[in-house]
Amino acid sequence: MLESILAFSLVIGLCLLGLPLAFVTLIVGTVGVAMLRSLDASIIMASQQVMDIFLKDSLAVIPIFILMGNFIFRAGIAKELYDAGYATLGRFRGGLAMSTILSCAGFSAVCGSSLATAATMSKVAMPSMRQYRYCDSLSTGAIAAGGTLGIMIPPSVPLIIYGVIAEQDIGKLFLAGIIPGAMLVVLYLIVAMTWTSLRPESGPAAAPSTLGKIIRTTLMVWPVFLLFCIILGGIYGGIFTPTEAASVGAGGALLFAWMKGRLRSTRELLDCLVDAVITTAMILAVAAGAMVFANYLNMVGAPYLLVDAVNFLDLGALQVVIVIAVICILLGMVFESIGILFLVIPVFIPTLLALNVDMIWFGIVVIIVIELGLITPPIGMNVFTVKATLPDIRIGTIFKGVTPFILANIVALILVFLFPQIAVFLPGLS
Repeated sequence: MLESILAFSLVIGLCLLGLPLAFVTLIVGTVGVAMLRSLDASIIMASQQVMDIFLKDSLAVIPIFILMGNFIFRAGIAKELYDAGYATLGRFRGGLAMSTILSCAGFSAVCGSSLATAATMSKVAMPSMRQYRYCDSLSTGAIAAGGTLGIMIPPSVPLIIYGVIAEQDIGKLFLAGIIPGAMLVVLYLIVAMTWTSLRPESGPAAAPSTLGKIIRTTLMVWPVFLLFCIILGGIYGGIFTPTEAASVGAGGALLFAWMKGRLRSTRELLDCLVDAVITTAMILAVAAGAMVFANYLNMVGAPYLLVDAVNFLDLGALQVVIVIAVICILLGMVFESIGILFLVIPVFIPTLLALNVDMIWFGIVVIIVIELGLITPPIGMNVFTVKATLPDIRIGTIFKGVTPFILANIVALILVFLFPQIAVFLPGLS
């Protein structure tokens, strides 16, 4: 166990120094195996793990969903989602913050990335909220917290990765994310409404929109809902696999962008493809490094030592999940969601299976706690993404803004713990 603790400490320490997670885990894992076996054995093991990840069929869905998100982004759908929310809710106190949260939820449904959602909505929503003199803490808090919805609302890349690692049905995981995702949206809306009720000057009402504008802006975002229904309906209806669903979604997103006059040049298409390749390569590099590191942890017996420790301490399933949740929250302050999944899940799977934990329910718990980590001080990745996009706003202001939303995430986590049916009801119907 000492070797495992030292290895994890070394990985976290090197990442805090600014080194990429993919290379850190690859090097630490390779050196660790070399110390246990030999240099030749460690190089062969690392090469095999890297090749296995890059040739894994089940991961083929990731680049296609990423490409779909790129097409949607280039089509300008984020602004149209915000415009629709603005027209409908803007006339209410706190309406622009609520519009931002709903726009984040809609954009997340076709993007699947928390950081991309936070960065995009910072550019789209912040000018309007400043125009109507919203306080910066509420504005940035709504953006940073709303961005975390990207890893819960399906189709979600982190849920896909969790399904691959834990060998769970991706379609069921998508189903499991619907109710918790909707619940988080509602809780975030309650936070915005409560904030502006207690401090009306922090979120003044905007100019009311005409009925015609509300209808017009709402109709402009119909492709998002259509894509969402086609992807999820096709998977759950058995019409196509998640990979085929991603392909249909990417084709639909490209068609939608083309209809709007976007992505009609070879240059624009090439930019989308290159961006998707770069993002996919980053994810697979993290996956490959993490698998090499996980192989080293298996060699030193970390997963089985954890099982023995749980048995010795007589910990129940709920207590073990709480411990894992705390670890994920702490790691979420340093790493992005994908890195956390590859670092934590392989280590704890034997323990969870030994305790007969429902792995679909656990996947939703993990996503919620990762969302918490993305906005929790001192290093919340979503907070720093908003800060990078809006450099004139102090980091303390953003953390002040996300604090009420952190409490909303904790409420959601407690509800999922107390009522597991929130996560497993829909998958149980399929």
